[in-house]
Amino acid sequence: MPYARFPHGPAGSVLMLGFPVLAIREANPLMNQALGIWVAISTDMELRPQEDVAESSSDAIEFKTVLLVDDDCQLAEALQWILADECFLVDVAHDGEAALPKIKANLYDAVICDVMMPKLRGDELFQRAVETHPYLSDRFIFITGFAADPNINLFLCRTGTKYLMKPFPVQTLIDCVKQLLD
Repeated sequence: MPYARFPHGPAGSVLMLGFPVLAIREANPLMNQALGIWVAISTDMELRPQEDVAESSSDAIEFKTVLLVDDDCQLAEALQWILADECFLVDVAHDGEAALPKIKANLYDAVICDVMMPKLRGDELFQRAVETHPYLSDRFIFITGFAADPNINLFLCRTGTKYLMKPFPVQTLIDCVKQLLD
């Protein structure tokens, strides 16, 4: 998530934006490093204090938070980048068991979830998530290659949740998320 500093200098103000970046050097996650990229913007204009910024909320960009749960790591990473490009803040879990504590600790605007996953399936995650946060009952979008399975089909019909069949066009997912959050 970007962060900012506002150092003041004699020639004007400088806005410095920092973006954390994960440098992937090896297939082994222990060898990866978190780096920061700083962008400095010099200006002769006076930057408004934070209180003034809060008052003009029409200028603010509101980011919606999405939890993406899929055991296919490559698909999850690709969807994370694509959704981030659409101004969503995307958190990722690679199975239902890893997603559960994230759901308990955060108030997500939407959850995109695979159905068939190890440790805790998507339907089981849905039931536990709704126990903790009932508002999530209409905030799930399931992505699955198994919608024809009678048990999964029954679950999807019974809950009335949105779902997409894998493979799906990325724009369809983006549209589905935007429609869900409108």
